[in-house]
Amino acid sequence: MKIKRTDFNIMYNVKIIEKLKAELICIIGDFFKLLTKGSNVTQESILECISGAITLLYILAAKLGYSYAAVDENMKKKLKLGIIEEDDIEKNSKELSRLYTHLKERE
Repeated sequence: MKIKRTDFNIMYNVKIIEKLKAELICIIGDFFKLLTKGSNVTQESILECISGAITLLYILAAKLGYSYAAVDENMKKKLKLGIIEEDDIEKNSKELSRLYTHLKERE
C-alpha cells in the first residue's frame, strides 16, 4: 500500500495537534502547582506558564484551521459581550475593558 503525501501531512498534523494538547495540559498543571507554592514562586515562572499556554493555544488554533486574527476577533467579541453584560470581573476591575483595549491597539 502506497501512502500519499497528503495522507502523510494529515497524519503529521494530527500528531502535532495531539502533542500541542498534551503540552498545554502540562503547562496548565505546572501553573496550578506554581500557584500552590504561594510567595516562593518567581513572577517569571508564572509569566512563562501564562505566555506558554497562550502561545500553544494560538498554534493549536492555526493547526485546526483558524487564523490568529480570527482568534483575536473572537476574543474581542467575547470581551465586548462581557463588558456589555457587566460581568463580575468587569464590574470589579475593568479587566475585560483593558484586555479589549489591548487587542484593539494591536490592530
